[in-house]
This record gives sequence, structure tokens and C-alpha cells, in this order.
Amino acid sequence: MKITKLTTFRIPPRWMLLKIETDEGVVGWGEPVIEGRARTVEAAVHELADYLVGQDPSRINDLWQVMYRAGFYRGGPILMSAIAGIDQALWDIKGKVLGVPVYELLGGLVRDKMKTYSWVGGDRPADVIAGMRALCAAGFDTFKLNGTEELGIIDSARKVDQAIERVAGIRAAFGHDVEFGLDFHGRVSAPMAKVLLRELEPYRPLFVEEPVLAEQAEYYPRLAAGTPIPIAAGERMFSRFDFKRVFEQGGLSIVQPDLSHAGGISECLKIAGMAEAYDIALAPHCPLGPVALASCLQIDFVSHNAVLQEQSMGIHYNKSAELLDYVKNREDFKITDGYIKPLPKPGLGVEIDEERVVEASRNAPDWRNPLWRHEDGSVAEW
Repeated sequence: MKITKLTTFRIPPRWMLLKIETDEGVVGWGEPVIEGRARTVEAAVHELADYLVGQDPSRINDLWQVMYRAGFYRGGPILMSAIAGIDQALWDIKGKVLGVPVYELLGGLVRDKMKTYSWVGGDRPADVIAGMRALCAAGFDTFKLNGTEELGIIDSARKVDQAIERVAGIRAAFGHDVEFGLDFHGRVSAPMAKVLLRELEPYRPLFVEEPVLAEQAEYYPRLAAGTPIPIAAGERMFSRFDFKRVFEQGGLSIVQPDLSHAGGISECLKIAGMAEAYDIALAPHCPLGPVALASCLQIDFVSHNAVLQEQSMGIHYNKSAELLDYVKNREDFKITDGYIKPLPKPGLGVEIDEERVVEASRNAPDWRNPLWRHEDGSVAEW
């Protein structure tokens, strides 16, 4: 079997799918994308195609090393996201050829179902109580919301109080019948993170995500030493080598590699194993589409340290399409009482509605995240 063609489809709301074709008619799907930079990743995918066309798709490990090492310059969000989507598609092909789900090729199940959580509140967190109530009625009891809006390097007591009052309101409304993580989203500086973590302690959030930016990872152990709240991070780290340095320094309780950013299934399986050796829980980052989620689940179901899976049903980014709009086997993605079962079909377990993908790709918008500014006009972290 030989790879014959790679085709990319940028589709609403902010996703990109990749189709890899072979000379024997077996097709694999991947999801290589950086949110807001889809065209850049698309160019990288097609540059990497020179290494792939004419090659045997079953040699995933070798093809991964070629893509990673042969270009001399390596790593970073664009190249690793391009590799990630290609890797996903190659695993999809391999599973389909052998007639088994990818998790069977990775050693088989370590659990029967995987806990998921839902987003509430939007970019500027609001109406979180109403959002949680609606999702509780649908069977969810675990959530994530943005912890703050813009925040300066040193900011006011008023801004701190706003963030804490929102969390206090959740506990007042639900007690401990729900769990929730808070995403600082890189909006919070190290000085303000220290303040917020201290003030949040009585409300016992499940975790605080990206309390500071990944480039400030030296603060993770310092912040962790001052709070009992578990610290999570990883969506802006792109290889096992990025994670290695963070694991060695300590501080993380939960690691969140993104299967569409951090080299795909092949690389994230290694990252998950490294995390387990450091007694760090795994909760893959996935505010993306169906192939990304299917790929995450392959890792979740073979990793003993996997504890939570993000998924994008109803997320505030999904303005013009929803997670399962491009999926034929929607019943396989059913979430019951907050849990999803292993996807049963061969490969990644997702059947893509290609006709709908092609149609949607004809007028796909170029999604961009908002540009925020502080009151003084300087650029704020979104």
C-alpha cells in the first residue's frame, strides 16, 4: 500500500480536516490545525506531503521521524500541528486495514468509559450558573470556565473580587454536586496568579489551567508550593521535549497535551507515559472537532493516568457548526452521565461525512481569536 494524496479542508467553525488517500482505497482522516492559523498549518501539511506520497502508510514511526527530523528545524505549534494531523490519519488507515480500533493497536483498554467535561461561560465568563444547570439536566457534573477577563500584570482588588465572586456563586448554587476547573488561559501574570490561587482555595476548584503562560513554566513549581489547588497545563507545549523540562521542574498535577498540536497519537502516547512516571494525571486538551476528539479518546483508553477529557459540544467557539455536524456515526459519540464509551469502529472510530465537509469548506471563514486591549491601550492576553 502507498500513500497517493493529501487533501485539506478548512471548515467552520475553526477546524481543518485532512484526508490521506492510498492506492488501495483506504482513507485516513486527521485534524491538523492551530486555531486562528489554519492556513499556515495547511501550508506545512502540504510541504510535508513530499515526504509521504509514495510511501507505505503503515510505517507510522518512521514517517513521524522523517517529518520531525528531516527538515532540520523542528518543533513549535505549526510544524507539530501539521505532523499531528498526519499522524492521526496514518493511525486511522492502519486501524482500518487491520480491522480494529487504534486503542487495540496500543495495547487495549484500561477502562470501560471516559469522564468528559463541558465548557460554560464563554470568553468573558458570564451566566455560568444557568449554563451549568442546563448541562446538569443533560447529565454532566463536571465543567470548565474561564477564570478571568483581561488582567494586568498587577491589577485591582475589584478584578480579583469579580473572579472570586463568580466561583463563590457556583459553590453557593450547587455545593459540591458539581466539579469545575478554572482556565486562567494565560491571561494571568505570576504575581496575580499567586493572589488568585490563594483566594480560590476555600472553593476547591478541580484544577486551575495555565495559571501562567507556558513560557513562564518556571513558576509552576513556585505556585504549586503555595496552593493545594491542582495546577494543569500543556496545550501550548508541542513535543515530549517541551514537556520533559516541565516535568523535571515539577508543579503540574494535570498535563493537557493537545492531540492536534503535540505531534498526534504517536507523540502524545509518549507524553502520557512520561506523565505517569511523574505521577501526573492526563487530561487531553480538545476544544476542536471530531477527529481531534476521536484521537484523544484513543490515548485516554490506553493511559492509566487519564482522568478527564475535554470536548467541544456547545462550546462558545462553535457558532456555525457543532462537533458532530460532520460525523455520520454520531451514536458512537453519545455521552451518558458525563461519560463516553470507547469508539467501536476500526481506526479512529469516526466516520466523516465527506460530502458535507467538502461543501462546508467552500466558504469557510478564517477564524481569529479576539484582540483584547487593557484600558491604557496596551495589548492584553486573550
